[in-house]
Amino acid sequence: MLPPSCLACDTPVERDGQFCLSCFGAVNFITGPVCAVCGVPLGFEHGAHETQLCQSCTERPRAFTGARAALRYDDTARKMLLPLKYADHTEAVRGLAELMRRPGREMIAACNLIVPVPLHVAKLRRRRFNQAALLAVALARAAAKPVDVEALERVRATAPLEGLGVTERVAELGGAIKARASAMLAGKRVVLVDDVMTSGATADECARALLAGGAQRVEVLTVARVTAREPVMTGVA
Repeated sequence: MLPPSCLACDTPVERDGQFCLSCFGAVNFITGPVCAVCGVPLGFEHGAHETQLCQSCTERPRAFTGARAALRYDDTARKMLLPLKYADHTEAVRGLAELMRRPGREMIAACNLIVPVPLHVAKLRRRRFNQAALLAVALARAAAKPVDVEALERVRATAPLEGLGVTERVAELGGAIKARASAMLAGKRVVLVDDVMTSGATADECARALLAGGAQRVEVLTVARVTAREPVMTGVA
């Protein structure tokens, strides 16, 4: 019943997914060029080659085919996402989903299933909801696409990943996420949804589980992306 408000503050706006004029200038949208696989921004000095990969994707092939995000994960993005994640501000979900539809337009149009990154049941009990699942449902409703919020499960709890390097993250997540036997994944082109992508280790583990469960292809869509500058390899995707 309340009017839409700016994604970064409480100022009323015309529709969900918009920023007020004051906040718009502080938002760092992700624009090209980006890594053809993980979607990390590469810097305009590298040109606009559609096949260029960051060094991480060159050295460690991903299970997912592509990833895109709307924003760089900075102070403004944190102001938008942390209240949702830790302060129960679920009213922001619809606007954040609209924001995600812009970079994810092509992958959403081509997919036939949307799946969120799962929480372990213990964390879900503490938090009471999975923000990735809320975003996945909002995206599915807006795009009239099927969604399965229980396709994946965390079969064991993992330690917090903050502060860990890529190798440590991969080791910590190994075998922690599985596709449920009841999930209808065979031949599906899946969009995997989360709020933030850092190294891509969680998305990669989820993609491996989805592919093992029969999915044909997995792409990743998030609100924000941690964007440490990566060296690139051009023409190798």
